[in-house]
Amino acid sequence: MAKGQRDIFAGLIRLHVLHHASREPIYGLEMLHELSRHGYRLGPGTLYPLLHGMEAQGLLRSKTICESGRTRRVYKATAAGRRALSEGHEKVRELLREMDEHE
Repeated sequence: MAKGQRDIFAGLIRLHVLHHASREPIYGLEMLHELSRHGYRLGPGTLYPLLHGMEAQGLLRSKTICESGRTRRVYKATAAGRRALSEGHEKVRELLREMDEHE
């Protein structure tokens, strides 16, 4: 994927993360698989900094859990993250309406 496309899709990837993290706690490997299902090809070196950045922005909160003898960091959307998701959802709808008008 070209850099310009990565820049455009970065916002959509963040919306995907917020969508899933607002429903239930998520972890990185799970999100890599989910994003892959939607055609996004990211590696851990891209996703984990994105998750950490979203946490630093106050959109996600993480905690470490022990599950089946395995330690994992899970992420959940904060109230600010859920608001950003809602606003992003409306912006995507608005864009799609406008794009549909010009087909």
